[in-house]
Amino acid sequence: MVHTPPKTLTLEEFLKLPETKPASEYSKGQSIQKPMPQGKHSKLQGKLVTVINEVVEAKRIALAFPELRCTFGGRSIVPDVAVFAWDRIPLDENGDIANVFQAAPDWTIEVLSPEQSQTKVTGNILHCLKHGSKLGWLLDPDERSVLVYPPGQQPELLQEAFDVLPVPDLLTELRLTVGDVFGWLRLGG
Repeated sequence: MVHTPPKTLTLEEFLKLPETKPASEYSKGQSIQKPMPQGKHSKLQGKLVTVINEVVEAKRIALAFPELRCTFGGRSIVPDVAVFAWDRIPLDENGDIANVFQAAPDWTIEVLSPEQSQTKVTGNILHCLKHGSKLGWLLDPDERSVLVYPPGQQPELLQEAFDVLPVPDLLTELRLTVGDVFGWLRLGG
């Protein structure tokens, strides 16, 4: 059997393709569709966006976006949660939030889905850090753990309920523990 390699695309060709649901990402000439989010993933993603924005939006510190396409450094990725400092949010000619974000988020958060490659997701976090992100989180709902990726340092695995999760400097008012985050998976949590 002859294996035909997948067609390679340029980033420009990829960005002209219609959006897919779930979103596709671009890396190294390939378009890779993300897996469809399931219950745990959706709950954690939604709650993180809400909790972060409750702390930072009114004070114009930052803004958390779910499933925001970020195109930079030769890749186009869609982190589960992308947090941008207020002064880094691109605006259009009307002063509204732009549709196109061509920068790494200040904080990238990924929630691992059961059929998702941890290596691919980690690669996206590392790409963000290489291009200016201040912090990356990889949440694993099944393991009830968070891999924290500070720039230029070794990742840290946090899995005890009382472990306080580090946040970027611009979000110092946000305090979450591993137990807080995974407690959201219980109904009413």
